[in-house]
Amino acid sequence: MFTVRTTLRLTRLGQLNRHIATANSARNAEAAVASASAQKLTIPVPEGTDKPADPKLVSIVDSIAKLNLLEVSELSTLLKRKLNLPDTAMMPAGGFGAFAGAPAPAAADEEEAAPKVVKTTFKVKLVKFDEKQKVALIKEVKNLLEGMNLVQAKKFVESAPTMVKEDIPKEEAEKLKEAFTKVGAVIEIE
Repeated sequence: MFTVRTTLRLTRLGQLNRHIATANSARNAEAAVASASAQKLTIPVPEGTDKPADPKLVSIVDSIAKLNLLEVSELSTLLKRKLNLPDTAMMPAGGFGAFAGAPAPAAADEEEAAPKVVKTTFKVKLVKFDEKQKVALIKEVKNLLEGMNLVQAKKFVESAPTMVKEDIPKEEAEKLKEAFTKVGAVIEIE
C-alpha cells in the first residue's frame, strides 16, 4: 500500500511538472508572438513608385546641399583622405576612345589640331632689386604706378617679391619691365 501511494504521488508530481513545463512554454510562445507584433512591420513599396529614402541619408543630403563651393571642395578632400581615394579620376587603360571604338592615335591627332590658347593678359612681378639703386626704383614706382606716394612706393618696393600689375597687355608689361630693369629691379612677366 505504501509503495502504491508513493508511486501515485510520484506520478502526480511528474504530471504536475509536465503541466508546469507546458504552461511555461505556452507563456514563452505568447511572449514571442507579442514581441514580434510589437516590432514594426515594413510594408513593401508598390511597383512603379520610388522607394522612400532613409531619413538619415535625407538629412545628410540636405546638409551637403546647404554648403558653399569652398566647403564642398573641403568636404571632397576630407572624404578622399578618409576613404583613401586618389585625387584624380581613374582613366581606362585605352582612354575613353577605347570604349567608343576609336583608336588612341586618332584622339592624339585631334588634340594637335585643336587651337592653342593665346595668352592676352599678363602679370608683372617685382622679384628683387639692387639695394644700391633702391631710391631710384622707389621714384620709378611712384611715377609709373598711379595713386602711390613716396611712402607707399617705399613700402611696395621693400615688400618684394610682389605683384606690380595684373591683367595688362603684353606691350605694357614689356614697358614696365624695361623701366624697372633700368633702375636695378629684377622683373618677371607671367
